[in-house]
Amino acid sequence: MPSASVQNSCMAESVIDIEPEHAAIDRQQLLALTVPEGTTLRAAVLASGMGLAFPELDLADCPVGIFGKQVMNPQVRVVQAGDRIEIYRPLL
Repeated sequence: MPSASVQNSCMAESVIDIEPEHAAIDRQQLLALTVPEGTTLRAAVLASGMGLAFPELDLADCPVGIFGKQVMNPQVRVVQAGDRIEIYRPLL
């Protein structure tokens, strides 16, 4: 008979859908991303791949928010299903 830990490791991980977005001066990008439940805001930003389209972004340290409100501790804040994650740029 398999142990409980083996049974749990075979179960599908719960995932949620989020929408990371970034608007540069000349273009913007909105993505659909699926992440594991319990993902922090900063981890979601890093997983978004937004740095490929916008290499000038420092995704590890840039200010970020959810639905227009800046989040001060993105390394702690856990994202929720449907969150629109905004990756901010410095204002000129």
